[in-house]
Amino acid sequence: MGAIYLIRHGQASFGADDYDVLSGLGRVQARALGAELARRETAVSLAWCGTLSRQRATAELALAEVTGGISGISVETDARWNEYDHVEIAAHHGGGLAQDSADPRAYQHMLEHALRAWVEAGAGSPCAETWPMFLARVRAAFADVVSRVGTGQRAAVFTSGGVISTLCGDLLGDPVTGLLSLNRVAVNAGLSKAVTGRSGTTLVSFNEHGHVDGETVGLLTYR
Repeated sequence: MGAIYLIRHGQASFGADDYDVLSGLGRVQARALGAELARRETAVSLAWCGTLSRQRATAELALAEVTGGISGISVETDARWNEYDHVEIAAHHGGGLAQDSADPRAYQHMLEHALRAWVEAGAGSPCAETWPMFLARVRAAFADVVSRVGTGQRAAVFTSGGVISTLCGDLLGDPVTGLLSLNRVAVNAGLSKAVTGRSGTTLVSFNEHGHVDGETVGLLTYR
């Protein structure tokens, strides 16, 4: 049986000119995630990430902790692991409200409504990537990883909350609920785990975040 760890990137730069950059806290979260994998003695032999800066930086920082700074784990970059385009979805389905670091709750409230409208619009959404297209690409990316993970191997995928929540919901039989409900509680640098073998692929954990909670509670963020 093989294992696939779906890892959300560390905190990005919400409200900044360039959102797609890890914040200082996000970099600390990424290292804490890597330290947790090292503590578990997780022998990661395969790794993927999207092309987004926040995903690639999280992979680099976390895997450096896993290997003790020794290079050896090659990370395969695949754009199918990128997040949905929240800016375009907000523009077409949420009234175009921009990120505002002074009021993140208002933006989150808008985004949740916009995501629901995006899903309900289906193939008729004016977004360049519709919900059916997004679902198809993340399913295909996950299927490719599953096909390459052998017995006893451990794979790490560094991606985003919407992707992880959709796939975890899909493994439980409902990708829409995954996107609309699980995504709401996904934490930065959270860890979800699926196992795969002859009986199929099964979700065994979602959104583990003890490494950014408890004694390290100051590291816990959702956006």
